[in-house]
Order: sequence, then structure tokens, then C-alpha cells
Amino acid sequence: MASRRGLVYGAAMSRTALITGGARGIGWGIAQALLADGFHVTVTGLTADEVAAVPAQDNVTAVVLDVTDNAQVEALVARFSRLDALVNCAGMILRDGQEFTIAGFQKVIDVNLTGAMRLCVAARPLLAQSRGAIVNIASVWSFFGGPLTPAYTASKGGVVNLTRSLGIEYAARGIRVNAVCPGFVMTPMIEAGISDELLPQIVALHPIGRIARPEEIAAPVLFLASDEASFVTGASIPVDGGYTAQ
Repeated sequence: MASRRGLVYGAAMSRTALITGGARGIGWGIAQALLADGFHVTVTGLTADEVAAVPAQDNVTAVVLDVTDNAQVEALVARFSRLDALVNCAGMILRDGQEFTIAGFQKVIDVNLTGAMRLCVAARPLLAQSRGAIVNIASVWSFFGGPLTPAYTASKGGVVNLTRSLGIEYAARGIRVNAVCPGFVMTPMIEAGISDELLPQIVALHPIGRIARPEEIAAPVLFLASDEASFVTGASIPVDGGYTAQ
């Protein structure tokens, strides 16, 4: 695990957030929303190259983290003196039928579902001290089958039920646990993976008539991490342009 700057997080900040997978895409959009609201934000990426690509910005710390590594997770959380919000955004999806292999299936589950649980367990004591919040990033595929991505679909369905379970268990500790379930979001991964021919078909899945921007996922995450959502826990909110309403 490597960091670009800083050794102890939250020592002099009023509010501190940790966003796994926050070095790019949806996670980076969430980071910008939390920064604008006054948080110090730590974002993680899987590789040193991802972390190096994070723009230098006040109140942003970028760290390499493999969410499947217990020791790395525990060591990172131990560097915080305070934590108010944990956003589990690190995710993986495999192509070309790899999710139909046992090795591929287990790999995706370990990142998307068990990885989120690792962070929740490690961060629980700090979040209890601050009466903080966890926001898990699930998916519209949490609610129905993805024929080409069984592991991703299963993992995101698991994230929704994990959110319900921890929302109940952690409530007595003063920690709220919720999830946001995006539809398709225009990130570099989507741009690179969708052909011009396929894009109109994907847009058509959303009654609102377009794909989301990362900041449109960030807005409900910010709400769920704030005191405005003080009576919301165990909830999974679709942010999908009407995708799951059909």
C-alpha cells in the first residue's frame, strides 16, 4: 500500500471520508461532491498508476489499496484518527465469459462484496465514534439477472442485502448504512467498452433518455452521508433514470 501524501488522516479535519475505488469514474465524482461539502477525502485505486493519475487537489489523499487484502485494509483504516463516511465504490466486472468460471466468479465476489464487508468491519469502530455513515455502491443489476455477468450481478445483489443487514446491526452503534444503485453512468470504462452501435440501445433502457453523469450518482451519496439522512438506514436507492421502474 502506498500513499502520495499524508500519514495520518482526519487529525485536523472536521469531517473525513474514505472512498474505495475513488481514484476514477463514479468514485471520483463522489469525491468531488464530498470535497465541495467540506470533507477531507481519501480515495483509493488498485494500482500505482491509478493513484498517480489522481489530480493534485487540496484535501485529497490518494492511496493504493487492494480491497481483497485484509492486511492492507486494516493498515489503511488504522491511519485515520477520525472517519465520518465510508463509500464502498471499488468494483470489478469481467468480460468474455470469465465470470462463468469458478476462479472468475470468486474474484469478482471478493472485490465487490467481500471487499465492501472488509471495509465495513475495519471502519466500524471509527464510524461509531463519529456516528458516521456507510454508503455502498450497488447497481440496477442488484434487482435482476445479468446474463453475461453472473458474478457481478450476484455480488451487487449481495451488496443490497449486506446493506440491509448492516443497516440493522450497526444502527445501535450510531452508524447508518445505505446503498445507491446506479444505472449506466458515463465513465471512461463505459466509454471504452460500449460501441457506437450499442450505445443507443443502452440509452433506451433508461426512460429519462440518457446515461447518467458521475455527479448525478454523487448527489444521493452526499445526501446519505449527511445529517440530512439521519433517519435513513438499510435503504438501497435506485439512481437509474427509471431503469428499474419499467
